[in-house]
Amino acid sequence: MPLISNSTAIISMIAIIMGVSGSGKSTIGEGLAEATGGEFFDGDDFHPQANIEKMHAGHPLTDEDRLPWLERLRQLIEDQEVKGKPTFIACSALKKSYRLILEGDGDPAVKFVFLEGSFALIKERLDTRKGHFMPESLLQSQFDALQAPEDAITADISQTPDAIIKELGAKLGLA
Repeated sequence: MPLISNSTAIISMIAIIMGVSGSGKSTIGEGLAEATGGEFFDGDDFHPQANIEKMHAGHPLTDEDRLPWLERLRQLIEDQEVKGKPTFIACSALKKSYRLILEGDGDPAVKFVFLEGSFALIKERLDTRKGHFMPESLLQSQFDALQAPEDAITADISQTPDAIIKELGAKLGLA
């Protein structure tokens, strides 16, 4: 059942679905986009090839490595705002400084959705995940870098994806 309403509150909403690798960002972002008739983008698709190769080799990215990626995502946000459709972007956004780049000058259209879960739960998920360039060995570095957002909408990832999508739809005012 679609979550979209006739409310104009969602016209230019951009939701950054954030969390460490394996938290379910893509699954939840895709589900929210499908439920609202919005668009989904996987932030991983915007990484320069050098970043992908570095992560695949088991090396964590530096802030300097991430800057061109974050700038590409900010440009995507600006491009999507004029389309008038809800947009969901999966992006780790681990540090406050990264989130500041993504929201530009306090862009009111940008909302952060933090998918929270324990190290053990996420490690278990990564152990079973196939075909992703982010190795499970880098999970600890992501938890170490994570600066939990103070002003984000949060969801506990121990629930089913459908339950999380329904919960977030309500919290985002899409239900």
